[in-house]
Amino acid sequence: MSRYARLLPGLAAATLSLAQATPVDQLRGFLTQTTSARGEFVQRVVRNGTTQQSSGRFVFQRPGKFRWLYEKPYEQLIVADGERLTLYDKDLNQVTIRRLQTAIPSSPASILFGSNDFEREFEVSSDGERDGLEWIVAEPRAKDTPFERIEIGFRDNLPGAMRLIDNFGQQTRLEFSRVERNPKLDAGSFRFTPPKGADVLTE
Repeated sequence: MSRYARLLPGLAAATLSLAQATPVDQLRGFLTQTTSARGEFVQRVVRNGTTQQSSGRFVFQRPGKFRWLYEKPYEQLIVADGERLTLYDKDLNQVTIRRLQTAIPSSPASILFGSNDFEREFEVSSDGERDGLEWIVAEPRAKDTPFERIEIGFRDNLPGAMRLIDNFGQQTRLEFSRVERNPKLDAGSFRFTPPKGADVLTE
């Protein structure tokens, strides 16, 4: 038997395994294989029949460090350094600082930017294919969370979109693009110094 003939069964098994990967498998692959990432996003919030759109860039490093920058239509910044979550509104020149542990449990950030134990916070199931993505549904196990349901669409083990439904029926839709897995990141990306004269609130 030739060397190539011996390889064929293994290649066939690997191909079959990829073809049978469920959306939950893709989420697990993202969590275990992606220690950092960066990309761009478009966010649409649907409230009372109207849609508000914003866009920007994100960077994260697992666990618990991320930089989420809204560039349009207004500049706002959310930075987590692993211990604190800082929100900066440029127009108001206002900074709000919270403990990270109390700011993101049972939230989308705890899935995408937190540790790998997401199934402790969420009940997760596959939700089929649509719009070219493989979707999962995550429902918080805790009762006192702002989100009723979270959907994440994956392609090639990377998130392509999210859909968040809160307890008031408001929907937030996110589309991700230009996602780069495990890039080298500057540690300064996760630090933020309030600008001079900013109003700083600590919660």
